[in-house]
Amino acid sequence: MIPIRLRTGRGGKRRLSTRILANQLVILALTGLIGFVLFAFAQRAELDRAYEQRALDIAQTTAADPQIRQAMEHGGGSDVVQTVAERIRRASGASYVVVIDLQGIRHSHPMPALIGEPVDEPIVVRDGRPHVGADQGATGRSANGKAPLRGPSGALVGEVSVGIPEHDVLGELWRELPTFGLYAATATAIGAAAAFLLARRLKRTTFGLELEEIAGLLQDREAMLHGIREGVVAFDPDRRITVVNDEARRLLGLGTALGSRLEEVLPDGRLRRALDGTLTGTDVSVLTDDHCLAVNRMPVTLHGHELGAVVTVRDRTELIGLLRELNSVRGLTDALRAQQHEFTNRMHTLAGLLDIGEHRSAYEYAIETARSGQALTEAVRRHIGNPLLVGLIVAKTTVAAERGVRLVLTDDSAVGSDPPHLRRLLTIVGNLLDNAIDATADAPPADGGRRIRLTLTEGDELIVVRVADSGPGIAAGTARSIFEDGWSTRPERGTARRGLGLALVHRLVQRHGGTITVSEGPGAVFTVVLPLPDTAPAPQGALFTRALPMGGEGW
Repeated sequence: MIPIRLRTGRGGKRRLSTRILANQLVILALTGLIGFVLFAFAQRAELDRAYEQRALDIAQTTAADPQIRQAMEHGGGSDVVQTVAERIRRASGASYVVVIDLQGIRHSHPMPALIGEPVDEPIVVRDGRPHVGADQGATGRSANGKAPLRGPSGALVGEVSVGIPEHDVLGELWRELPTFGLYAATATAIGAAAAFLLARRLKRTTFGLELEEIAGLLQDREAMLHGIREGVVAFDPDRRITVVNDEARRLLGLGTALGSRLEEVLPDGRLRRALDGTLTGTDVSVLTDDHCLAVNRMPVTLHGHELGAVVTVRDRTELIGLLRELNSVRGLTDALRAQQHEFTNRMHTLAGLLDIGEHRSAYEYAIETARSGQALTEAVRRHIGNPLLVGLIVAKTTVAAERGVRLVLTDDSAVGSDPPHLRRLLTIVGNLLDNAIDATADAPPADGGRRIRLTLTEGDELIVVRVADSGPGIAAGTARSIFEDGWSTRPERGTARRGLGLALVHRLVQRHGGTITVSEGPGAVFTVVLPLPDTAPAPQGALFTRALPMGGEGW
């Protein structure tokens, strides 16, 4: 079997990888940009919280100053409050440090003109807790922290509001963003390199095909697989079914088989051995209950590595049926030829008697010839009531005589005019007699000459067919294998496949619950037992019963 070797194309070598790389780079750039923006917002929020907390710390430090506490509780110290607050503002870098009493009057401010003026917003520290937030004050937008101010006695006397200018927050943010930008650029570069390697790997995996070509191949494959009249089954290296078309499901009786192993969907037998490669060769013949199949298995390799196998299955049922009919006609022709030879010899004898004037002798010879011609038919009719079986046995007897073999119907044979299993009996008897004639005619004469004994008996519960010949027989240890498809001791002849006759007989018998046995050693004896009643009559024209009454050459 010639393995299938896959080859990669070179057309459009960089198109697919370039498109994949470009798309991935765009994705990386967009995700990096989005991440950068999200980080900037997150960092801004974090810096806002940090500066608000810093402003609150300054406010709490200011509210803890003894001079401010003393002056705000007992009054008369506005200059002291302004002086201390400004000193703290300059030392901390805050934009303002404002001390406010509970009536909302400012006692300190970077703008001295606003000292003594009320604030616009209410006093929020009346609850005794600190507060933070953003403030749009006279000095601009700032991160603001407000702390409650208590006098030496512990009474709440006002609040301290501290602001840190927003440009300080933004400056801190701009100092941090370049570092993060470097990290983002490094991650993008690493992602781009990984994307490039992935694109190259995908290119190799797709055998150099473009996306449109892959889609077209998939469409073509589906159309081909489900449109052809051959069954196709593909296996991966683990022997799992990866592809199965509709024709293969019909011929092999496979259901949902994708992803399954053969042993999970088919019983052990010749069919499974042909599919898994145990049986080798071309057009391996396999019989199923409904079809005669020709199976071919081809391994698939790439660069020396096994990728699995592809199995094609052809339905040869119709062809086999036609060949059987052809061989039946050939058997009829052989029988007529044999009768012609015998008739010609008798006519020559009769003509000679007439030429020499022995008219009386010629008359007696003609009467004797007419009687002897009917003797064989009458002898068979005494035991066999069905005309189809009678015609088959008489024809086989004539063909056997032509080949130097004597076919005898035993005296204990008895079959009625309408026996059960008639179609099966025609196939079974015809195939067994053909095999016996072939084996006996080609063998050296035994004691008593070349002989075949046929026994047909119809009982109340069984029908028994027994064919015994004087041929070489069945070799020891081969009694079971002779019923397998394709087993034969004779070479192939033209398009006709040997080794199907006994397989047909065996399958016919098994399908109806019967038995078939064969003796080993010289002189084979085949015994077939069919149970009664015949609950499933074989249809006219079925593969297993498609034979003319005259029979045909052995299969």
